[in-house]
Amino acid sequence: LIMLPAMWKWTCLVSHLLLSTTVSPLGRQQPPHPKRPFITFTGEQAEGNFNHLVVDERTGHIYLGAVNRIYKLSSDLKVLVTHETGPDDDNPKCYPPRIVQTCNEPLTPTNNINKMLLIDYKENRLIACGSLYQGICKLLRLDDLFKLGEPFHKKEHYLSGVNESGSVFGVIVSYSNMDDKLFIATAVDGKPEYFPTISSRKLTKNSEADGMFAYVFHDEFVASMIKIPSDTFTIIPDFDIYYIYGFSSGNFVYFLTLQPEMISPPGSTTKEQVYTSKLVRLCKEDTAFNSYVEVPIGCEKNGVEYRLLQAAYLSKAGAILARSLGVGPEDDILFTVFSKGQKRKMKSLDESALCIFVLKNINDRIKDRLQSCYRGEGTLDLAWLKVKDIPCSSALLTIDDNFCGLDMNAPLGVSSMVRGLPIFTEDGDRMTSVIAYVYKNHSLAFVGTKSGKLKK
Repeated sequence: LIMLPAMWKWTCLVSHLLLSTTVSPLGRQQPPHPKRPFITFTGEQAEGNFNHLVVDERTGHIYLGAVNRIYKLSSDLKVLVTHETGPDDDNPKCYPPRIVQTCNEPLTPTNNINKMLLIDYKENRLIACGSLYQGICKLLRLDDLFKLGEPFHKKEHYLSGVNESGSVFGVIVSYSNMDDKLFIATAVDGKPEYFPTISSRKLTKNSEADGMFAYVFHDEFVASMIKIPSDTFTIIPDFDIYYIYGFSSGNFVYFLTLQPEMISPPGSTTKEQVYTSKLVRLCKEDTAFNSYVEVPIGCEKNGVEYRLLQAAYLSKAGAILARSLGVGPEDDILFTVFSKGQKRKMKSLDESALCIFVLKNINDRIKDRLQSCYRGEGTLDLAWLKVKDIPCSSALLTIDDNFCGLDMNAPLGVSSMVRGLPIFTEDGDRMTSVIAYVYKNHSLAFVGTKSGKLKK
């Protein structure tokens, strides 16, 4: 169900949308506003859940990725066009998919769950990636959802075998004088030999070109990708990296992740599995992925740790928030939602916190780590990727804010956590989504909760 207040220019996708009480800056609850009329759109019950939603910032048209359907809606939620994506005969064990070669596994009618929906503004098309056939993507014309292309003949066309709708995140990097790039991050579901966890792909002008979704660079030794080593799964059998959010800023592309790791609790001789939230950063122009750095992020308030990332959104600081943080009004701010603790990815506790990070502060921490590593201090500190500790190598060079790595000291992990600033906590109704923007110099955040309430 999608619901829009008649006077809003926003679109919110939630299972149920109710107006919540508003919290004043002093923490006192204000009485709820009278209920406003909502515009609604409901799909066919048999289709199951809606998965993803994007809004064309030029026209206000809404593109909705569902199970077996892509919808184009007007800004007042009237259906303009529908495109069918499934079901079709498939089996998740078929690799490559049966549309490429005969598969010996039994084929059954299988739903196509939308896993990623992106607007490619430069070429006026929609990138819609689903769960069928190991995760291939369609390129649809924005105007009428006509299929411009559906590349599936090469192994780089299969993005991920995971069926969950939140398993893939993509960021488009656009250029004025050359083809764009698509950075893809995905869970691999125990199949690292088939799927890289992060890669950069070519977005060709021609939707049917052979090079569509090919790796930006690929030779015998180096490629524009990061793969999880098979050895990692012997240490953590269910290891995977779950990508919660992604964006580009300045010369970098960022992904916010949730990933398991083994730790030794104080006073214990055995290790236990916990989940750690990490920010991953890559240079836009780094074809060999030597710039890969990840840094743990989290939040704490009144001695309570909030470490399980639920959602995030990039916004600007705005004049008033910027003044209190000591940054500029155009500086990038990350609004994040964490739930309490770090032990249960699938069963997050209801206690949650809304926290903010200044992106520049995270970049400064990464720069400090790069500088110390290139002085030969410490190890690469990325156990899941290298399996064992590898010492940093010393090199005489200047590392500035835009340093993009060499074929040494990479990929790199930051060991100390960057803590966000907690600005709101919720103990009973877990916060699950967030968006933010600046209005008349004020920073406003909208948070969705587990029970379907919207908090402003």
